[in-house]
Amino acid sequence: MRKLNKRIEFKIAADGSSASGKTTGGKLIAKKFKMKFLSSGTLYRFCALKTLENKNTYNVKFINKIANSITLKKLQNKKLYNPEVARLSSIIAKKPFVRKALKGFQKNFIKKSKLVVVEGRDIGSKILKSADLKLFFTCSTKEKAKRRLREYKSLNKKITLKQVEKALIQRDKEDTKRKISPLIMTKNAVLVDTTKLTIKQMEAKLTNLVENSIIKKYGNL
Repeated sequence: MRKLNKRIEFKIAADGSSASGKTTGGKLIAKKFKMKFLSSGTLYRFCALKTLENKNTYNVKFINKIANSITLKKLQNKKLYNPEVARLSSIIAKKPFVRKALKGFQKNFIKKSKLVVVEGRDIGSKILKSADLKLFFTCSTKEKAKRRLREYKSLNKKITLKQVEKALIQRDKEDTKRKISPLIMTKNAVLVDTTKLTIKQMEAKLTNLVENSIIKKYGNL
């Protein structure tokens, strides 16, 4: 753990496609530098879970009510990682009123924290445009599929690597082609390719990026 000077205010945007390592990387940085962490994907998953519990029905009023009820504790629900929830979350994420409702939660979270890491797909481009450091995670499709398969195996023993790979390709296509807040790498973002990185190597690389960025802003840590 790296203790930063109390006067330091530093905000990080971490974007990338599914299974690119952005959540793992974001958590590593947050733990290392004692920063608050938010995975924006869990917000959409939470809305998707509540929609499924509501017989697959949702509208502006319902989503606004859900958005206002979210707490960090509720976002730790294991049910959020059910494949059915993941499938629906990518559908509702395209709805402007859903994005608008959840944008408020994210902006408030960022505003209340001096040291923060937020990960997602439109953080650097929409949610945290003024981030001190913007990271963009990438990884080969094959490696992403292997990672995601390990996660899914505990939920569905019969799922195959080919099925996971196909689903990831489809999701990436949807994320980059959608009209509202598409997944894009902003001009001032740092590319982090995690394809061949171990967790230790990823942590070392990210630690170096964060420390150098803080020194550039403040002159020291």
